[in-house]
Amino acid sequence: MLEWAGIPPDESPRRGGPAGPYIQSQRLTLYAQATEALLKSGAAYPCFCSPQRLELLKNEALRNRQTPRYDNRCRNLSQAQVAQKLAVDPKPAIRFRLEEAAPAFQDLVYGWTQHEVASVEGDPVILKSDGFPTYHLACVVDDHHMSISHVLRGSEWLVSTSKHLLLYQALGWKPPQFAHLPLLLNRDGSKLSKRQGDIFLEHFAAAGFLPEALLDIITNCGSGFAENQMGRTLPELITQFDLTRITCHSALLDLEKLPEFNRLHLQRLVSSETQRPQLVEKLQTLVKEAFGNQLQDKDVLDPTYLERIILMRQGHISRLQDLLSPMYSYLWTRPVVHRSQLGIDLEKVDVIVKRLLGLLERSGLSLTQDVVNRELKKLSEGLEDTKYSSMMKLLRMILSGQLQGPPVAEMVVSLGPKEVQERIQKVLSSQGEDT
Repeated sequence: MLEWAGIPPDESPRRGGPAGPYIQSQRLTLYAQATEALLKSGAAYPCFCSPQRLELLKNEALRNRQTPRYDNRCRNLSQAQVAQKLAVDPKPAIRFRLEEAAPAFQDLVYGWTQHEVASVEGDPVILKSDGFPTYHLACVVDDHHMSISHVLRGSEWLVSTSKHLLLYQALGWKPPQFAHLPLLLNRDGSKLSKRQGDIFLEHFAAAGFLPEALLDIITNCGSGFAENQMGRTLPELITQFDLTRITCHSALLDLEKLPEFNRLHLQRLVSSETQRPQLVEKLQTLVKEAFGNQLQDKDVLDPTYLERIILMRQGHISRLQDLLSPMYSYLWTRPVVHRSQLGIDLEKVDVIVKRLLGLLERSGLSLTQDVVNRELKKLSEGLEDTKYSSMMKLLRMILSGQLQGPPVAEMVVSLGPKEVQERIQKVLSSQGEDT
């Protein structure tokens, strides 16, 4: 999904890179080596406590309304006791010995910070009995071997950073700089949760939202920029981003505004000669999937027709999928219109549609919205006892089978003279059948 969003990582399991391997299970030797160094220096120790004992400790603490913590029981085992227990349990978990004096550090967002973790927590497991590291060890080992200079991560890790700095200290490594970022929250201040179901990127992609729009709305509701504005592209975001401008305030994500962000970015893509063909291809697929066998005329899948529709509706739609809504069904299938729906007596209908047919058949007339609007106004002026609004309502019904929708002139230009003529003839012939 990072590839989809246009922000692929520079190094990854897929792309490779100079600091691989990038899959944790292929780096177990590095974690084992670091753990061995910590055991030798006395900064870590094996823990033989059973899961049952740890569960009892946790339950006891909860019963007493205390925060569960390990009681460091195995911390002071003698060498003889360790050897005896290793004979029975050769693969114990390894815990890191927390020091009382945790180093203070300057977080690039939260400023000077210090957490005396040893006074509130038990010694943490750094290597599990299966040989896999916990996050505390893995992030320190990986960041060191990958020469990471800056760690930007969620503010929920701020408290754990003192633990990580103690690990860097024990291993004799220089730590990177840390910047803890405020969390992205729902508009009401509640946490974004996987249980919401619809916050996965796959959901937004399938619903027709553009990666550019998601990047734009997320950066817009957060901080790190001199000012917030809609419609920024990735190059603009990169140029304007300033780490010193990130604040401690959580970012409230208002997804109700996403369609408006998407409309702006879709309009930009429509305006691009190089990007527009991809939109045409996408719309072609969507129309096939949505209407399938209902398509009476395969010409609606013609790229020239689809491009015309996209160009005419740009700025009015938020997603290409909007063009599949009932309001736009007239673009893909011919409506069934009965004379009872026309609201004007048949003689007037006959006069109006025949004049429109005459307009469409006129040679040398370039069909633009302005031209069609001008000609329709002229046409209505020559009609007695029929308001312009009534005539437009009639034409909209004939062309789309609907009372509301885009302007009639746009419908005429979108559908093209041939299709408009066919729809008029269809209504004229159905009148004859009705009478």
